[in-house]
Formats: sequence, structure tokens, C-alpha cells
Amino acid sequence: MDYFIISAVLVSISAAFGYINVRFLKLPNTIGLMLITIVFTLAVFAVSFVDDTLLNAEKYIITHIDFRTVLLDIMLSFLLFAGALHTNFEQLKVQRWPILVFSTLGVLVSTFLVGTFVYYMLQLFQMNVQFVYCLLFGALISPTDPIAVLGILKQAGAPKKLETKIVGESLFNDGVGVVVFLTIFQLASSGSSEFEPMAILELFGVEVIGGIALGLFAGWITYRLMRSIDDYDIEVIITLAAVMMGTVVAQKLHVSAPLAMVTAGLVVGNDTVRNSAMSETTETYVDKFWELLDILLNTLLFVLIGMEMLVISFETSYVVAGLVAIPIVLLCRYLSLLLPIKFFQEKLDFVPGTNLVMTWGGLRGGISIALALGLTEAMHRDLFLVITYIVVVFSIIVQGLTVGKLVKRVTT
Repeated sequence: MDYFIISAVLVSISAAFGYINVRFLKLPNTIGLMLITIVFTLAVFAVSFVDDTLLNAEKYIITHIDFRTVLLDIMLSFLLFAGALHTNFEQLKVQRWPILVFSTLGVLVSTFLVGTFVYYMLQLFQMNVQFVYCLLFGALISPTDPIAVLGILKQAGAPKKLETKIVGESLFNDGVGVVVFLTIFQLASSGSSEFEPMAILELFGVEVIGGIALGLFAGWITYRLMRSIDDYDIEVIITLAAVMMGTVVAQKLHVSAPLAMVTAGLVVGNDTVRNSAMSETTETYVDKFWELLDILLNTLLFVLIGMEMLVISFETSYVVAGLVAIPIVLLCRYLSLLLPIKFFQEKLDFVPGTNLVMTWGGLRGGISIALALGLTEAMHRDLFLVITYIVVVFSIIVQGLTVGKLVKRVTT
């Protein structure tokens, strides 16, 4: 089975699941697809007791996909560019300082808190796991997923100020979270028990600042090219080339491709660039193209996440640890936002219940699972993969289904 056949099967499954959701369940795409995929996977398990052909075919597909590479090195750039392209730039400018603090300090504080709580929780369960590996879990579970949360917030009718904070933070904390994860990963891989602040700061500087600088440059080049012509077909292709080549260059320069693409998307999508570089026809085509690509990749992503159940070892002790980790992750998310929100709420007129909504609405998604899949066996990969999967599924289905009601309750 070659990659074209695997791609054809995945797109066909995604189309079928998307149809079932829109036709019958009528849930937000993220939630509906996750739910349908889990039910489908459980059905495949049940059928395998009679005939294991379908189970073996699914396992073949999943084991032949490098999930971490596919998501972090390819899909994430497209998804984040599409998300940033449709973000309200003016609102983002107003909320830039809290978004910056939430996506940097918030991620670091959450990483440390989750790592510490999980370390002691695992000790209670008689699991001897080094603290640095628990910090790795803290780093991979702390970033929230803009792909998962954006559609749900829009459907819930969240106030624009609140939606901008959550989506803006999610767009940037993915890149920061990946940098934090890679830093701790290097430390854990080296076997050193001592943190080297200068080395960490250097990696942060190169990855974060370099990624943003590259994104600004890519966005500016895209803007100049689009401004000099008026042909919607070619202009759409220019935006696609910007994301693809921008990602390649980011990887070659060892800077953050996710942050680069978020920045480029914000530059190309802001009203000034739209008004001066795009005709009305071009703007429509660019938006529709990226909306379509966003939906396609989104659908594929959540089908893949659901199918990961087939290759995860669900031991009882791992499942219990995963269930206990759910309130730990939520509590740490709440605590990491507490001080920044207190500091900014009066100056920027925060919506009542902002911390509660940002905690419950900070959904986890494919990024967390992709990072967990990148762990080595020595880092207790199976344990943290199960915990991550349980937290992500709870986040998308339970939090995703109820965040709309929470938004309406605290903002009305």
C-alpha cells in the first residue's frame, strides 16, 4: 500500500465521517469527528473478534504514518496560517500584551505546575518516573489548540474580546509550547540533571524571535508580490507558496515554523494588507481556499487522532493516571492564568469569568498527541501517550460540548 492509497483512504474516511456529522449529529466538526472516529474504532475492535482484516488495515495505515512529522512539520504550518489569516488583527493588537503573557509565561508556569503535580501523583501510584519526564508531559499538554477551539467559540457566540484572547493565545502558545518541549527534551536526552539557563535562553531566542522575524519577512514578501499584480489564481498560489517555502526555510534555519506561519498569516490577513494588496475577488478566493484547506486538514487530523487508539497500550494503571490527570491539567491551567488576568483585567476591561472560560475553553488537540508520540521508550512513552490521549479526548468531547453553555452563563 503506497502513500497515495493511504491518503485516498484517509480522505474518504474523513469525507464519510464529516458527512455523518453534518447530516445526522450536527455537532461542531472537531467534536463530531472525534466522537465518530472513537465509535468507529471501537466497532473495528469488536468486528476484529470475528474478522481482523479491517483492524489490520487500520493498524497498517497508522503505523506507516509518522504522526509527529506529518503534524508538526507539515500540517501545523497550514492550519496556523489559515487560523491567523482569519483572526481579527485590530482586536489582536488591543489584546497583544495579555496574549503575549498568556502564551509565554502562562505556558512556562503551566508546564512546571503540571510536571510537579503529575510527578507526585505518579509516585502515589507506585510509578517511578523522573521529574524531568513529568516536565516533558507538562510541556506537551500545556499548549491549547486553536484548531479545536475556534469553531466552537464562534458557534457559542463568545464575545469578540474573549474569543480574540483565547484564539490569539492558542495560535502563539503552540509555537512556544513546542520550543519549551524541545528544550526539556534535549535536557532529558542528554541525561543532565542541571538546567543551563543560558542554553535555554539561546534556544528560546533563536526559535521564537527567529520564527517571528521569518514570518514577518515572509508576510512582507507575500504582500509585495500580491500588491504588484491583480490575478486571484496566482495570488492564491503565492499564499500557498509562502506557507510551504516558509516552513522549509524555518526548518533549515532551525527556527519555529509554527510561529513563523502564525506571524505571516497575521501580516497577510490584516485589513491594511487586504485593502491595498487584494481586490474583492482575490480576497474572496484567498479566504475560501484557506477555509477549505483548513477544514480538510482539520478533518484528517481528528480522524488520525481517533485512529491512534489502535496503537496505544491501554493498561489499567495508565488509564487511572490519565483520569486523575484531567483535573490536574485543568487546575494548573487555571492557576497559570490567574496572575496575568488579575494584572490586565482592569486595564483592558476583561469579560466576567474570563479565567473560567479560558480554562475550560482551552482545548487540547493533535499537537499534544504529536509531541507525546515523539517521546522515547526511556521517557515512559506509553504511559504519557495514554495520559495525553485521555486528557485530549476529555478536552474535545466534554469541554468542547459544554464550553458554549459556560460562555453564555458567565457573559450574560
